[in-house]
Amino acid sequence: MKSTVALSVLYILAVIFVSAKAELKTKNCNDVKEAYSSKGFNVNDVPNKGVHGAHLKVCPQGFSCCTLEMEEKLSQQSRSDLKEPVSRLSSNMQSTFTQRHRHFDQFFRELLDNAEGSLHSMFVRTYGQMYMKNAELFKSFFQDLRRYYQQGSAAVNLDSMLAEFWEDLLERMFRLVNVQYEFSDAYMECVSRHTEQLRPFGDVPRKLRLQLTRAFIAARTFTRGLALMGEVVNKVSSVSASPSCVRAAMKMMYCPYCSGQVALKPCPNYCLNVMRGCLANQADLDFEWNNFLDAMLSLADRLEGPFNFESVMDPIDVKISDAIMNMQENSMQVSQKVFQGCGQPKPSKAFSRTSRSIKETGFTGRFRPYSPDARPTTAAGTSLDRLVMDVKKKLKHAKKFWSTLPDTVCEGERVAIGDEECWNGTAKSRYESVVMNSGLANQVANPDVEVDITKPDVVIRRQIVVLKEMTTWLKAAYNGNDISSDNEEDGSGEESGSGVCESPPCEGDMYFSTTAPAKPNVRFVHQETEGTKAAAPAARANLLLALLGLLLVLLETHWR
Repeated sequence: MKSTVALSVLYILAVIFVSAKAELKTKNCNDVKEAYSSKGFNVNDVPNKGVHGAHLKVCPQGFSCCTLEMEEKLSQQSRSDLKEPVSRLSSNMQSTFTQRHRHFDQFFRELLDNAEGSLHSMFVRTYGQMYMKNAELFKSFFQDLRRYYQQGSAAVNLDSMLAEFWEDLLERMFRLVNVQYEFSDAYMECVSRHTEQLRPFGDVPRKLRLQLTRAFIAARTFTRGLALMGEVVNKVSSVSASPSCVRAAMKMMYCPYCSGQVALKPCPNYCLNVMRGCLANQADLDFEWNNFLDAMLSLADRLEGPFNFESVMDPIDVKISDAIMNMQENSMQVSQKVFQGCGQPKPSKAFSRTSRSIKETGFTGRFRPYSPDARPTTAAGTSLDRLVMDVKKKLKHAKKFWSTLPDTVCEGERVAIGDEECWNGTAKSRYESVVMNSGLANQVANPDVEVDITKPDVVIRRQIVVLKEMTTWLKAAYNGNDISSDNEEDGSGEESGSGVCESPPCEGDMYFSTTAPAKPNVRFVHQETEGTKAAAPAARANLLLALLGLLLVLLETHWR
């Protein structure tokens, strides 16, 4: 009895198998023709009825609607289809940050132009011809700021440039307020060497140096970071798919065509395993990518706060004017200290003529104070805050972009709803394999893609190094330091602004909030001028008299 039942079951199964086989033989491939043609291929490549698929290299063998030629063409198509979503998502990312880089770069350049124009306009009204005769000094000042912004410390050392600016300004002003004297180049070198001790411009140079250095380093480094994002995305997204990846993509996307099930979509977890295998190298970029984005976000906070480029450049004309007015008000004390340290200068032989010339031109030896109400406003407004707010949202959205790229690709219309009735790589059924984690090392047991974990992609590894280096620069800029040494001709890697802002003092440190350090009494190294030569014998005589007096007192005490 039992044997009869068993034979009956086997007979029924055999009938079902033969019937299914016969149905496939007789089933036409019209749906496949239509789908194949929509991809741009010749519809005549598709057989009218199922053929034996023993010749196929990728898709399941048996009776199929695919020929070997069709499989090869669909393999090429799968390469393009695999690249398309990755390319599109990467292109959107690249476009977003290329545009933000352009906005920030244009904004910073416009602020520089506005600041220079505002200073020129105000100084023409305030100082008249005295400014016009020395306008090249201020023009050179802004040119150097532009060069640093464009080329960095390889072109301009900010500390040295600012020191030279104030030395040059002191020299010009010192001559103007002491027109009755004649100064040699050597004498003026003595004056310049002691600019910091004299502090003729008050605390403005120190404060302005701190502000400009922080703001320019932050602005330049941040814009470079935005530019780098686009470059990295472009290079990483251009990495070619491996042959094993193309094969896996073909099997996932087009083998359902060959089985005559053109509407059948891959199981979501199946798609994830394929894409995580194909994008394993890209996922390894994620760690340094996220570190880089965190550093960008931190520096963006600085741009909103103490390193605000706009708040430094907008009133720079007033700050420099304040320094000039301070020098004017203290010109007598400054001159006396100079005369004590560098020697008494010679009276000018042409002083009488100069006095008449100055009187005729209306210059009295005193600068006219400016009127703050007459100072023009810049067109920049407060748009830096809006720019930073916008870019911070984009930076946050870009985090984990590379590790989640397979998940983004394997969603929506590309995959089936759930892993039950879907294409699992061989048939319409449930997908049973475990989903691999992201990253190259985790693909050693990927069931759907052969990944050689011993050969990481060279292009992507290089971008990891680039991101790591840029992150270091961003963190340094956060503390007010420029450690980038690109395009350094001497290879010395000289730091511009090093030590300007050392953590933690930089935390919460706003502009003009730091008190000036106490200055010692000014003691100059005496120069071998005529005044010092004449004073030397008298000084020695006084010293001898003092010693003689002390000796007499000691003798008198002894004899008592």
